[in-house]
Amino acid sequence: MALYVDVEKSFPDFKLSVQLESEDEVVALLGSSGCGKSLTLKCIAGIEKPDKGRIVINDEVVFDSTARVNLPPQRRRVGYLFQNYALFPTMTVWNNIASVAKNPRSEKHILVDNIIKKFGLEGVKKLYPRQISGGQQQRTALARILVSQPKILMLDEPFSALDTHLKWRMEQEVAAVLAEFDGTTVFVSHNRDEVYRLCDRIAVMNEGKIETIGAKTEIFDIPKTLTAAMMTGCKNISQAEKSGEYRVVATNWGIEFTTTRPVPNGVKYVGVRAHHFQRTHEIEGRENVFSCHVHKVIDEPFERVFVISFGESMEKLQFEVSKDICEQWGDEEFALYISPDKIYCLE
Repeated sequence: MALYVDVEKSFPDFKLSVQLESEDEVVALLGSSGCGKSLTLKCIAGIEKPDKGRIVINDEVVFDSTARVNLPPQRRRVGYLFQNYALFPTMTVWNNIASVAKNPRSEKHILVDNIIKKFGLEGVKKLYPRQISGGQQQRTALARILVSQPKILMLDEPFSALDTHLKWRMEQEVAAVLAEFDGTTVFVSHNRDEVYRLCDRIAVMNEGKIETIGAKTEIFDIPKTLTAAMMTGCKNISQAEKSGEYRVVATNWGIEFTTTRPVPNGVKYVGVRAHHFQRTHEIEGRENVFSCHVHKVIDEPFERVFVISFGESMEKLQFEVSKDICEQWGDEEFALYISPDKIYCLE
């Protein structure tokens, strides 16, 4: 097991209780701000000490409250990319990277020069962090991490401080680093798109706990909890009641769906993604077809958003469709179909 975490840490108004196991893969901690993602990383790295539990990295126990084991951060060999990169302001790019290399002096120069070339930092290696761009600072921080030869990588919101254009470019560079890294990477984010593109598995966190974990396709295609649905971008969510083995009532919307998967007894909510609705003219005798009222039409750069409601309910939903498809549509009432396999029953 490359990484094993089972820890608890309590504060006056918050409790972290995380259980996570990961092999050599990229696993995401996906959740909103304040849910405990960064705190989990700090516990793994040894920056924060859990109240109790156990952490194992590549078969080495780095924390065990029962056995009173608590290795300091420098002995855990964890490559931790902080949100602010944590570069030494009085050191040049070259010295920042070299500061963590454990190789003999003769080998260190070759190692650092090679990684500086790999990350495209030759032109700024004699400059200080304040003299280089945000993207160059991030590349310096990543290069420094890899020179330290870590057992695992941990990236904490690595693109949050970058503008859109630079973010995309840096994401591709980080993806290349992760592909080459032979070990576990824990990637913290609240951005569903970053997580989907970069990670193999996703752990959805809420209020200090991992609610659900699975392959990214599983978490996105069939979210099982309210938090998982919201964090993966589901915009239409209603309270729900089970009405049959394959039937569920969306109480906020005043409609009943037929589902492909059995409705769990503990269902509390039902979710439908805004782009899973389909406009249809076949109304009679067809399940999951509902007449809707259009309240508002909002143009986005490449899509059109219809703000709608069903029947007598005034609860607003979103229906999103490509502008190419709906170019000739008006804002009159029309019918929408939702496939039974696109209904999310949430606990």
